[in-house]
Amino acid sequence: MKDGRDPVVFQGLNPSGPEAVDRVHVPRAHDRPRDAQPARPRPGSGAAWNLNQNAIYLECFIDEIAHATKQDPLALRRKLMAKHPKHLAVLNAAAERAGWGKPLPAGVHRGIAQTHGFGSYVAAVAEVSVSKDGVAEDPSYRPRRPTRGTPSIRSRSRAQVEGSFAYGLSAALFGACTVKDGRIEQTNFHDYPVVRMEHMPKVETVIVPSGASGWRGEPTIAVAAPAVLNAIFAATGKRIRDLPLAKHSLKA
Repeated sequence: MKDGRDPVVFQGLNPSGPEAVDRVHVPRAHDRPRDAQPARPRPGSGAAWNLNQNAIYLECFIDEIAHATKQDPLALRRKLMAKHPKHLAVLNAAAERAGWGKPLPAGVHRGIAQTHGFGSYVAAVAEVSVSKDGVAEDPSYRPRRPTRGTPSIRSRSRAQVEGSFAYGLSAALFGACTVKDGRIEQTNFHDYPVVRMEHMPKVETVIVPSGASGWRGEPTIAVAAPAVLNAIFAATGKRIRDLPLAKHSLKA
């Protein structure tokens, strides 16, 4: 605990983070007393811990600000990261490789997100299209990795990034647990689905060595959902504020 707070809870939301907003207020997090509600399962942490939801909160909110003020989401982030060169570098690398700002095929829309966690800087660009059947996506991770570039390490990094994307996309699309009589109802993959080969989009990884040493897998999980959610807004005009996406109607 530090100053009465658990810093792990606020991963990615610290005022020293990349978004150079003049005033940042993060409310305290409190656990409800056990006698304030019926019996419940004991909570635990998934991969990337609290960075997952915090990246959604921050990056979707930044996207909302951009659209409310009629700014390009990338241009706004570039302004906010002007004094954060490493964050800005990963953002620019993602945007450049994704062709941000260039014309897209009819019906295709992009979303962007970034975060910092576990010593690594990551950004993602997602492309989605909406048809009568719903949303289809082609998200591409564009992470800045603190990895010095031998081919074997780069190959492992790409593989880990692709797996992390599958993990993050699974949570965004399908990840939901329900509680009955104090127990989680889902028991295995037959009732807790994950991304399968038929769902998996193409993932393109961009590695930009920074000379630092950070984690590869977990921070990249966190940008999957906000990038896709921001792309969905660009495609449909709908802000999705609760997951999983499977429970929402996104048909054109």
